[in-house]
Amino acid sequence: MRVAICEDEAFHRACILKAIQNYALFQAPSIEVVLCTNDPNELLQQMKSIHIDCYLLDIELGSTINGLDVAKRIREQDPLAHIIFITTYADRLSLTFKYKLAALDFIVKDSPEQIALDVIEALQAALMKYKQLGKNDSTKWFQIKVGEKVKNIHLKDIYFFETSTQPHKLELHERNGYHTFYGTLKELDHLGEHFFRCHKSYLINLENVTELNRKERYVTMENGRNCPIAFRVLGKIQKRLQLFR
Repeated sequence: MRVAICEDEAFHRACILKAIQNYALFQAPSIEVVLCTNDPNELLQQMKSIHIDCYLLDIELGSTINGLDVAKRIREQDPLAHIIFITTYADRLSLTFKYKLAALDFIVKDSPEQIALDVIEALQAALMKYKQLGKNDSTKWFQIKVGEKVKNIHLKDIYFFETSTQPHKLELHERNGYHTFYGTLKELDHLGEHFFRCHKSYLINLENVTELNRKERYVTMENGRNCPIAFRVLGKIQKRLQLFR
């Protein structure tokens, strides 16, 4: 679960960051802080290119943009993101209901010890929802477990799966990286019509194909990788690709 912090006060920003890092290190390795900033404009810019699952936002950011404004932008881009508001004034929390921002939790600034406890409690709730998201077949996420970490990957970001040289493992190539996990291609039949078994060792996302080479029998994916095509499915994959052009 990728977390971003936007808090303008350096002291509280450091408290929140430390609490999350300690919790992740000792109890929840699936949590990763990908951005910690005092500038809401930096967060808005970064979220265009970095996928973030959970946001901790100070309502009072000492800027022309406050935490509520940022939250509205987040909701427009990602309705499923977890938002945790932080504030000095408890009465400001009612504004989140007025703006219909569906916050997961609220943290009122207190002592560093209390802030740490509140942050951990909020993250526990966020992580539970994050894990449930990848297990729900009606969502557009694929969940893998790598060691002690659980990772959700949006289906549209997946380029392809291929069998690994390591027994009983698959390699997943996606927009934000590469992962190896236990599984078989047969177990991925449920992913839907966007995915196509083009070869005994490859399952590709048809939405992310940039070129079909019939002569050499391969497809080129958006990340530049070529995936082979079995002769028997050459005609079928050409017809299926026409649906995504």
